Amino acid sequence: MRRGILIVIEGIDGAGKTRVALEIVKRIKELGIEVIYTHEPYTSPFSKALKQLPEKYLKPELEALALAADRYMHVKEIIEPALKKGTIVVADRYYHSSIAYQGAKGASIKWIKILNNWAPKPDLAIYLDVEPEEGLRRRASATSEWPHFEKLAIIEKAREIYLDLIREGELIYVDAMKSLNTVIDEVWRYILKLLKERGLV
Repeated sequence: MRRGILIVIEGIDGAGKTRVALEIVKRIKELGIEVIYTHEPYTSPFSKALKQLPEKYLKPELEALALAADRYMHVKEIIEPALKKGTIVVADRYYHSSIAYQGAKGASIKWIKILNNWAPKPDLAIYLDVEPEEGLRRRASATSEWPHFEKLAIIEKAREIYLDLIREGELIYVDAMKSLNTVIDEVWRYILKLLKERGLV
């Protein structure tokens, strides 16, 4: 059986990742291809425990460890079984988020990469870029489960790290300051190209 495809949508808060990812899933389904949407942090005991810790204990290295454990369960329970069945997986965040956010809070980026080196590499990873102030403005009316990450200084540094990952060839850049439909169409062009390369359309 042909192995599935792992597609990752990344970005700072307010970039529109979830809306883009869900629309991409809808379009893939319309082509008659098996696809699932998933997200990180996953709903493991590790991410739940992290949410409940007082902020004074949220050291970036501890966060990175907890989120790597959360990711391990996510990969083993959701991502790998789907890929083995030939399903396309569209993930709203992946290990790039740990590199960006825990890196922004001071953890060694090299160490975070090593910590997540076991995780399957995406077939396609796209970064939706917005100015940090615009991301926060878009998020202003939403209730966050992770408010300690939504601070301007952290988001600005996380964006810098994401842009470094683009320069390293880890992510593809998409300007998410444009209208949502324009962003979705641009992301879709990359995905359609990949689907054609794999002989799925």
